[in-house]
Amino acid sequence: MDVTNVTTLIVTVVLIGNIVLAGVVVFIERRDIGSTWAWLMVLFFIPIVGFLVYLFLGRQLKQRNFYRLSSEERNYLQSTVEEQIQQLQNRRFFGHKLLTKHSDLLLMNLNSSNALLSMYNEIEIFSDGHEKFHALFEDIKNAQEEIHLQYYIIQRDSLGKRLCDELTKKAKEGIKVRVLYDEIGSKRISPGFFKELIRYGGEVEAFFPSFLKLINFRINNRNHRKVCIIDGKIAYIGGFNIGNEYLGLEKKFGYWRDTHLRIKGESVNQLQGRFLLDWNYAAKNKLNLEPYAVPMEKPEGNSPVQIIASGPNSETEHIKNMYIKLIMTAKRTVYIQSPYFVPDASFMDACKIALLSGVDVRIMIPSKGDFPIVYWATLAYTGELVDYGAKIYLYEKGFIHAKTIVVDQEVASVGTANIDTRSFHLNFEVNAVIYDEKVAKQLSDLFLQDCHDSSQLTMGKYKERSMFIKFKEAISRLLSPIL
Repeated sequence: MDVTNVTTLIVTVVLIGNIVLAGVVVFIERRDIGSTWAWLMVLFFIPIVGFLVYLFLGRQLKQRNFYRLSSEERNYLQSTVEEQIQQLQNRRFFGHKLLTKHSDLLLMNLNSSNALLSMYNEIEIFSDGHEKFHALFEDIKNAQEEIHLQYYIIQRDSLGKRLCDELTKKAKEGIKVRVLYDEIGSKRISPGFFKELIRYGGEVEAFFPSFLKLINFRINNRNHRKVCIIDGKIAYIGGFNIGNEYLGLEKKFGYWRDTHLRIKGESVNQLQGRFLLDWNYAAKNKLNLEPYAVPMEKPEGNSPVQIIASGPNSETEHIKNMYIKLIMTAKRTVYIQSPYFVPDASFMDACKIALLSGVDVRIMIPSKGDFPIVYWATLAYTGELVDYGAKIYLYEKGFIHAKTIVVDQEVASVGTANIDTRSFHLNFEVNAVIYDEKVAKQLSDLFLQDCHDSSQLTMGKYKERSMFIKFKEAISRLLSPIL
């Protein structure tokens, strides 16, 4: 067979493969229309490259029992959810003003994400990396039983090495240490980085590891969660990863502005459960969930919290729906901070409805993006909302990475999910929803303080952008469903 015939055969096979994949995208996979059209464009306009891109980035992950829970475990979880739903219907929580007012949000989170409500929690907010990591390392030093730590990114730099050293010290003391990291996010490290920790009994696992360290067909489904649970008593959740840039030590980003929570109380058990599910999926050494079913810490504070988890294995986009529900309940203000703002039509409609209803909607994004194509799409969407009256702030002091939303200074969400398709649909994410005016007021005040370090994107400024910028925005927006 000559070269021409071989080439023809290869091209034919690829084209047939593209047609088959197109059929899968249209008729089998339950994607939204925007994502479907975006993938069809990729498959038909760049057939060979598009075929490979789909294999690594396009395949959906849908499994009803993704975490392989036993029937007993599933029944127990369902029974606890049903018990809380019954309590809600019997008005058991209606002595709390905010829970009464937002009972529909509470019920939606229970029904969709099995997000149990924990009534008694004490919450501390960190907006600076130095303060957050100082507190985290102190809690690690004081650990008495076990440390469960999960981060999307752990860098092989001075902060990452310090973390490894502190964990190794605890392992030497006989404290059980378990570390779970995302292999794509933490691509610069390997199990060898934790050699000493493992030597002294620590356990380290990668989520969705690559085949032979070369091929990863789950590169598009990243575990973006950032949590740490210490002794079942203290939990951390938010936007900070582990790396020098999160201390503002990288010139590329400058000052790093993020939001993270330190929680004591009942919801620690919910974050513990979320970690254990991810751990048991990734690890060979599975943990028995039963000993962790009962909270290990007595109630400390009085902040009601729900832990909302979402991922590519979810039947619905739990965190996106929670965000939309929050916006739709707003009467006065909605404050949003996100490094990426590439929402779908439903999220945009929620923002527009709120704006048309007289709600003060303010959105803060970085003044410079770390991923150009995503940033151009962000400008396109925020620019559209300016026309509806939204106040868009471009953070100038450094890089803003916070993932927060605060409504009416009453209810807030802080977690790992950005406002984009990746966080809503492709990544494993987790957020805390807090029903507490004091906490919401603190987060609102942080937003207003950040406004002093930001410039406002007015309609006049937005219209002044060049034709080249408009072209880049248009292309980026067209591809936004698969960014």
